Amino acid sequence: MESPDDLCPKPEHLAIGFTRPHSPPIYLSSVWECDDPAQADAMLGGRTPGYVYARDGHPNADMLAEKCRKLHGTERAAVTSSGMSALALVLLSQLAPGDHVIVSNQLYGRTATLFTGEAARWGVTHTLVDPTDLAQVTAAVTRNTRLLVVETISNPLLRIADLAALADLADASGAMLLADNTFAGPAVCRPAALGAQWVMESLTKSMNGHSDVVLGLICGRESHWARVPSALSTWGLNAGPMECWLALRGLGTLAIRAERACDNAQAVAESLVGASGVAAVHYPGLAAHPDHALAKRQFADRFGSMVTFTLSGGEAAAAAFIQAAEQIAFCPSLGELATTLSHPASTSHRALTPAAREALGITGGTIRLSVGIESREAVVAAVRQGLSAIG
Repeated sequence: MESPDDLCPKPEHLAIGFTRPHSPPIYLSSVWECDDPAQADAMLGGRTPGYVYARDGHPNADMLAEKCRKLHGTERAAVTSSGMSALALVLLSQLAPGDHVIVSNQLYGRTATLFTGEAARWGVTHTLVDPTDLAQVTAAVTRNTRLLVVETISNPLLRIADLAALADLADASGAMLLADNTFAGPAVCRPAALGAQWVMESLTKSMNGHSDVVLGLICGRESHWARVPSALSTWGLNAGPMECWLALRGLGTLAIRAERACDNAQAVAESLVGASGVAAVHYPGLAAHPDHALAKRQFADRFGSMVTFTLSGGEAAAAAFIQAAEQIAFCPSLGELATTLSHPASTSHRALTPAAREALGITGGTIRLSVGIESREAVVAAVRQGLSAIG
């Protein structure tokens, strides 16, 4: 009989015969056994398929990436440890000192910091623009412009980028369009079909949808992909197998979750229009939204699950609303199953100066709702309960 000293450290391999699990397994191994050095070299060099070390790739990441690649209709896709690391992967793999980036002035705060402050440390310059003003974007192009960074639906005031027009502009300038599609998701918009060379998703949000993972996704073209695998591994931006498995499971209900959440968001937005104490409602599905016609053309019949509104009473009114809306959790994220709210001035855009926030239309009274999949009646009632404190 083999001693525990020798028996316990040995891995066990179960022969499962001719059947296979219907649910994808979780591959928690950090390393794989190789037949010989030649096989390991071929796999690490990308000449043959297979796995050696989990930082370079593992089955759960590949299964998730392949599903997302098909969802977005791109040639390549990679899963990363967070949405920010997905954006960093584009920066690290595609940009070099001396390059110039055109950056939307309506980005999530950390994204703006990455492509302005952090990129500047690497010798990459930038110009901030209003992406809804194509003339302004065109004027910002230089001979060194390499990348144009926008959000499909902006955070938090939900302006819509004309992706087809921006992609054409980028192509004509020898640059690339990177669309952060997090507020839309592939059930609402597929930027690659509109010409975007790069599509980013924070899988943490609605694509996973269950508030239990932090992951990112980058999708792109084969012609720009050569440096991506090396940069992903070298900078340690890889995602873990458990998180990838959970996100793949979450994707199984994406279509039906998106349908319910978008329908609920439309109902909530309509209920807010004209409500006492509400100074403005921002939702692309409203006819009064400045980009409604573009949204209809670009998104068809869904306008996202995010609704932003501004209370005329400012920060005090926002505090009263948040306190009274007992059924809506204050969670500075989005895309959960249940409806949540955020206060951009104190969370996502807190790093901006008051003047910068005011210029973007963000005030102390701005509330961002991430509308969930509860019944429509329950969500509208929860919002009305919050409004009762300021009416």
